[in-house]
Amino acid sequence: MSVQLKMRICFVVVVIFVLLLGALRQTAAADGKMTGDYSKLSGIIIPGFASTQLRAWSFLDCPYSPLDFNPLDLVWLDTTKLLSAVNCWLKCVLLDPYNQTDHPECKSRPDSGLSAITELDPGYITGPLSSVWKDWIKWCIEFGIEPNAIIAVPYDWRLSPSKLEERDLYFHKLKLTFETALKLRGGPSIVFAHSLASPFLGATETVKAALSGATFGLPVSEGTARLMFNSFGSSLWMMPFSKYCTSDSIYWKHFSGGTKKDHPTYHCDEQEFRLNYSGWPTNIVNIEFPIRGYDAYPSVTEVTQTNLSNMEYGFPTLLSFSAREVSDGTFFKSIEDYDPESKRLLHQLKKLYHNDPILNPLTPWDRPPIKNVFCIYGVDMKTEVGHYFAPSGKPYPDNWIITDIIYEMEGSLISRSGNLVEGNPGTSSGDETVSYHSLSWCKSWLGPKVNITRTPQSEHDGSDVQVELSVEHLHGADIVPNMTRSPKVKYITYYEDSESIPEKRTAVWELDKANHRNIVRSPVLMRELWLQMWHDIHPDATSKFVTKAKRGPLRDEDCYWDYGKARCAWSEYCEYSYAFGDVHLGQSCRLKMSSADMLLRYV
Repeated sequence: MSVQLKMRICFVVVVIFVLLLGALRQTAAADGKMTGDYSKLSGIIIPGFASTQLRAWSFLDCPYSPLDFNPLDLVWLDTTKLLSAVNCWLKCVLLDPYNQTDHPECKSRPDSGLSAITELDPGYITGPLSSVWKDWIKWCIEFGIEPNAIIAVPYDWRLSPSKLEERDLYFHKLKLTFETALKLRGGPSIVFAHSLASPFLGATETVKAALSGATFGLPVSEGTARLMFNSFGSSLWMMPFSKYCTSDSIYWKHFSGGTKKDHPTYHCDEQEFRLNYSGWPTNIVNIEFPIRGYDAYPSVTEVTQTNLSNMEYGFPTLLSFSAREVSDGTFFKSIEDYDPESKRLLHQLKKLYHNDPILNPLTPWDRPPIKNVFCIYGVDMKTEVGHYFAPSGKPYPDNWIITDIIYEMEGSLISRSGNLVEGNPGTSSGDETVSYHSLSWCKSWLGPKVNITRTPQSEHDGSDVQVELSVEHLHGADIVPNMTRSPKVKYITYYEDSESIPEKRTAVWELDKANHRNIVRSPVLMRELWLQMWHDIHPDATSKFVTKAKRGPLRDEDCYWDYGKARCAWSEYCEYSYAFGDVHLGQSCRLKMSSADMLLRYV
């Protein structure tokens, strides 16, 4: 098998997770026993969509602006240049939608190193607003991780998988990164990856961005955001798809032992056609086609001069499309007579995904063939799961408007106006960006029996811990706990293998009210991953997963002043210890023991 094939497979199964922990419970010592010394571990961070800095790799004179682009100037994300010269800035960001090449006047390439993923737009004000992995790195430093033990592998997030390897040899370099880390540190690597959706089931917001544009807080119009988003081959990587339909690529049979086919095939089982909405909560797209004699993207003048009596000759047609009809191209084929963008998207979909000679990631994945998978995501946030579109009467790219949005919210579907909507709501809702139906797909990878634990996210004494042991779990199915919850408490629910697939270990952690983008900055997440890692490498650890019985403070920052008792809270862990520069009582509350000593309580 070619190196390109191996690395493409590796990337798709390992990288595209909300969060994946691949720490190996095995020796870092020559005698085959765990030493408990994490100095041999390395952490490899693979950022998500739009989470890597891009820098200019050419000279570009920007007329009517004092700010030009020179080689190594920050492009993504330089808000100053974006605000002062948006047309010039776009030349450095946009790609040709057909061949994915740079603009003739400007090219950009991903930055390298940790600085490329910590803050997208460094600055006193913009830095904190664009922070991605900075808090994560600070946490690692606080616990004594060496500089060469944290490795970032940024990439050009605008490109599809095939183009990443073709242009930048990204997967070849990724393979070398793992090999180098092993030689440098002498032990296994923990892989942290965030925010590309395709190993799960995609995100409905991708369709909204493709039709009407999604600015994601950038100071640009939705039309400009649409042009930018649809020029990237990676955008289709996150399109929603059905879990009942699979696509076999030519070389996939290498991994299943079957025979090679001469072309990719796409087939669905009977559940796709027996159940509504491809198993999703509702239809992904509901679009109103123009009435007879009315263009979907006329000029403003044409709209003004249109005789409104023409409305009497016909009525708009509302059509709905499921996740399958989005991912297989049916939807874009249906609107290509009304929208020029659909032709370009169809071209990308077929060339970069459906006809990919190695694999099509727009298909549900079985559990990745690696030893340990930890899948972590937020739940119970108001998340978009369906959209209604209609012609706006404006020129392209603003020719569609959103007339309604369907949200999932804690087990219910509601419209933008607040009305309840019929459909198939899940037991929970998503993380404000990706729906629960997509996020929870990795729960289908759990073993035949699962231990479920629900605890408060904050430090706790164990009094509000709920446990269900050895719950039966069918392969490929979701699993729902029979547990209570207080409306005032944010919980974290752990689903962990009781009986694992041989030589495999899987865990799914659901964090209440954790936002998609900010989850990598969550102190709760960092605390739990740190405890699990410490537990896994410790020589005295006997269980597969760290205990959830209680959670005390691990850092000085976790200690605070209890004004009701006039002492530091968590007196078992924290004490009053004034240091010069403290400005309030809470700052003077510090751990009695070192963080390393605290970690020993969780072996």
